[in-house]
Amino acid sequence: MRLLARADCNGLQRGAEVSSLKAMAMPNLLSRLWHRPSSRARLWQALALGLFGAAIWWLWTNLTGNLARRDLGIDFRFLSGRASFEFGENLAGYQAGDSFLRAFLAGLGNTIQVAVAGIVLTTILALALALVRLSPNRLARRLTGTWIELIRNTPLLLQLLFWHQFIIRQLPMPRQAWEPLPGVFLSNRGLVFPAPETAAALLPMICAVLVGISVALVLRRTPSVHGSRLYHFLPICLLVAPPLIALLIAPPSISFPELKGFNFHGGSSVSPEFIALLCALVIYQSAFMAETIRSGILAVPKGQIEAAQALGLPRFQLLWLVVLPQALRIAIPPVTSQYLSLTKNSSLAVAIGYPDLVRVSQVTISETGRAVECVSILLAVYLSLSLFTALIMDVYNRRVMRRGGAAA
Repeated sequence: MRLLARADCNGLQRGAEVSSLKAMAMPNLLSRLWHRPSSRARLWQALALGLFGAAIWWLWTNLTGNLARRDLGIDFRFLSGRASFEFGENLAGYQAGDSFLRAFLAGLGNTIQVAVAGIVLTTILALALALVRLSPNRLARRLTGTWIELIRNTPLLLQLLFWHQFIIRQLPMPRQAWEPLPGVFLSNRGLVFPAPETAAALLPMICAVLVGISVALVLRRTPSVHGSRLYHFLPICLLVAPPLIALLIAPPSISFPELKGFNFHGGSSVSPEFIALLCALVIYQSAFMAETIRSGILAVPKGQIEAAQALGLPRFQLLWLVVLPQALRIAIPPVTSQYLSLTKNSSLAVAIGYPDLVRVSQVTISETGRAVECVSILLAVYLSLSLFTALIMDVYNRRVMRRGGAAA
């Protein structure tokens, strides 16, 4: 009996020692996990994800509760209904009486049209401003710097209203329209220019451009072409030559604008609102992008420039072959943010009545009362456009960085 009692006491004592060791080991384990960077990062990520999920749940319950109290619900079937409003300028061929879905597609087409044209023109203007800012001519450098600072420190909405009210709307009437080029007229009704009578007439030119791009990609991979002077100008030549050949072989029927009565008929046109929006966006974003490109150029090591000058390269070849390729690797990420900003700033078109996606959404809300659904569509569309633009620029950036690493 004494032996059994003594064994039980020893067993209890060992169990107490084991439990005390486990209690002491737990804080040590937590301390080791906390001082491990990977474990600490996972903890913070889990905490942030939990807070984000809680915020989304609170917003969703609050939204559904408020809609339920007003006998409303989230329903996107209104998109199949008939819209009574109309706007003239759209790429989807929308007319009054079509569905709300087609109206949204028309607004989306106008938004993409402004964004694409703005990105191309902003890049060209920003590059020119950046090069002038680095010019040895002190007067040109000072004037460009003053212009950039003036544009950067003025609100975009104010510039948009300025272009629309004081520049575009003050253009002459159609009878006194300016003709900067033969067949191109600029008036307070917009810009009118010659255009093919049907979209099918553009098919040969589109095919020619695609063929030129394919040939350029193949030839630039050819070793004999890679080291020649033709290598750098080959894409431009093959983008310009095939459309010209297509025009000579099968010239499309062109519709020229003619003044009849109080307006022009024939050809194609863009509205004054589009011109004002495009000018405001391009000038505003190019001021920011010019400084980004200039900083990328200044980040190129001076030894590279001095080596190119020692080889006797002209200024154009120095910029095109040595400076810009290296500056591009530095400037692409911030330039991408400028592209995203331009696309999102195009929503200010509602201030001058341009029928973009936001304008269509506002009119749809006034007719249907579906504010939650329309705002959700806006959020989804702008998020998709931003992610798509960022994806394209990321792929291009990786390609440039890979070329730079291979060259190094």
